[in-house]
Amino acid sequence: MSASENQAATIEPAPVGDESLAANYARGGFNQNLQPGPRPALLVIDFVKAYLVPGSPLYAGVDAAHAAAVRLLQAARTAGIPVVHTNVEYQPGGRNGGVFFRKVPALKSFETGAHPELAAFAEGLDPLPGETLITKQYASAFFGTSLASTLTSLGVDTVLIAGVSTSGCVRASAVDCCQHGFIPVVVRDAVGDRASGPHEANLFDLQAKYAEVRGLEEILQYLATLKNLDPVA
Repeated sequence: MSASENQAATIEPAPVGDESLAANYARGGFNQNLQPGPRPALLVIDFVKAYLVPGSPLYAGVDAAHAAAVRLLQAARTAGIPVVHTNVEYQPGGRNGGVFFRKVPALKSFETGAHPELAAFAEGLDPLPGETLITKQYASAFFGTSLASTLTSLGVDTVLIAGVSTSGCVRASAVDCCQHGFIPVVVRDAVGDRASGPHEANLFDLQAKYAEVRGLEEILQYLATLKNLDPVA
């Protein structure tokens, strides 16, 4: 099943005036396919325990996405592609988080030293020596960080995206990825959100306009074809 067919099977098209959403999108030329390139990197966005621990202000119940992200990370390491992790951290009081910090009080969980048990990386997703860790304050992994320069210097053409949340930092990062000239590939099984509605709606829109949304098994097969390439430094 193609990415566009997968999306259509997941989201029930709603009418747009007198035509279906599927017909409206087809007429507009949306849902074109982008072919992943030969020089991918993996971007694991904010997969920390705050999203997995019941009682956390950011709890999202994304255990299935966590398990898929672990498998994806292992495959990326085996394939020898660059791996980049992100996390979020604010100075006490959140001044460096600006309006975003004020808008989302749950981000206080990521004030320096406030809740180390929530800020810790989820099991199986700790960065290894040599992998890049980018600490951010806003939704997009690209905004105010060195991510675009790092990927460019490594010769990356495609960014595989895992992490949380689909409607927040994953979406913002995928859109910015496209805008910086990289092919974003959101790995459906390895991203998660606290509700299915925003999760599915954002995957639908990303596939239609900005990114490829692909299943984990397809991406594992893609990575397997890269094993004989020279690893990117």
